[in-house]
Amino acid sequence: MKDLTDQKDLTDQKDYKQEDRCTLVLLAAGKGLRMGGDTRKQYMNFKGMPLFAYSLATMDNCGIITDILITVPEGDEEFCREMVEACGLGRKVRKIVSGGKERCFSVHNGLQAIDWPCDYVFIHDSARPFIEEQAIRRLYDEVKTHKACVAGVPSKDTVKIADSEGFVKNTPNRRDVWIIQTPQVFGFEMIRKAYEEMVASYDDLQRKGVIVTDDAMVVEYFTGCKVKLVMASYSNIKVTTPEDLVTVSAYLKENSDE
Repeated sequence: MKDLTDQKDLTDQKDYKQEDRCTLVLLAAGKGLRMGGDTRKQYMNFKGMPLFAYSLATMDNCGIITDILITVPEGDEEFCREMVEACGLGRKVRKIVSGGKERCFSVHNGLQAIDWPCDYVFIHDSARPFIEEQAIRRLYDEVKTHKACVAGVPSKDTVKIADSEGFVKNTPNRRDVWIIQTPQVFGFEMIRKAYEEMVASYDDLQRKGVIVTDDAMVVEYFTGCKVKLVMASYSNIKVTTPEDLVTVSAYLKENSDE
């Protein structure tokens, strides 16, 4: 497999000083059912690397990230460890743990497994392989002030809010609409406590029709902390359906050093 440990670290600057411990929780526990086939989405091979290893490589080579924890489907822990080591990306990986039945439970499992000093947590979906180091730096700079930050980009499209019957209810101003991505970054103690409260009240949330779709929502609901939007990039796509594989292949071809 391709070794990406020689990637340039944009934090390697004379005026940069790392003072905090920042843990990446990399979510790779999904079933990947919408892709079809026998291989889970996160393990699909692209130019000699499994999909999850691309964002892992960026984080592994970024000086801001000091520790890494990966969540995987139960039983895949050793399999994932072998792939990580084959890619030469295991130097910051402290633990590989099993995820849960849904994304929110995987995040909770990951947060509970952090038993080393940690100031901030970067939570990232491995299905977003092209996160850029510049975005990681911006998120880190902002979270030190705001305690809760999410990567995103302004919407290029007009968005319509629908009613229960599928008719347009209203049209928000496009300049106020952002497409939310990951990483989502938080003070460690705050996000861990928020997830503990979410898990404890999960059944009640379900009865109320509250569906937890991202980490910022957990913080908003259980802490009231305002979440800062931080510009990432439009290339930070999420690989969800087979159509997205074409985009991944095209991006890798365009950005290949070969």
